[in-house]
Amino acid sequence: MPYFNDVSVGDALPDLKKQATTAQLVMYAGASNDYNQIHYDAEVAARAGHKSVIIHGALKNAWLAQLVTDWIGTTGTLAKISVTYRGIDYPNDPITCKGKVTGKRSDEGRNLVDCEIWLENGEGNVTTPGTATVELPTR
Repeated sequence: MPYFNDVSVGDALPDLKKQATTAQLVMYAGASNDYNQIHYDAEVAARAGHKSVIIHGALKNAWLAQLVTDWIGTTGTLAKISVTYRGIDYPNDPITCKGKVTGKRSDEGRNLVDCEIWLENGEGNVTTPGTATVELPTR
């Protein structure tokens, strides 16, 4: 777990590797109430021009939130997260969630750290960029 005092602009967050399966997408559809067939029906996905069913955008958002919360541990707080969906990701392809510290500040007694976060597909293309702000304790 990082402390505010020890974090510097440019620090990398530890990578988080993911690889969704179609079974996971079906379970996520049920848990999130997102039953768009493009996420679990290969024929529907093919008619939409995709090579396979596609990973839910909100699941990719959750993975990026996990990247940040794994890094800050139980004493940090995820204050804000925002992502945009810029590319399609497919099950069984390797996905890497990455991030870096872009700023830090104290605001009304809160020690805040800003991060750039993103999801890369197996080809190294960024498909889901975003930002996060966390509150960290001091030593």
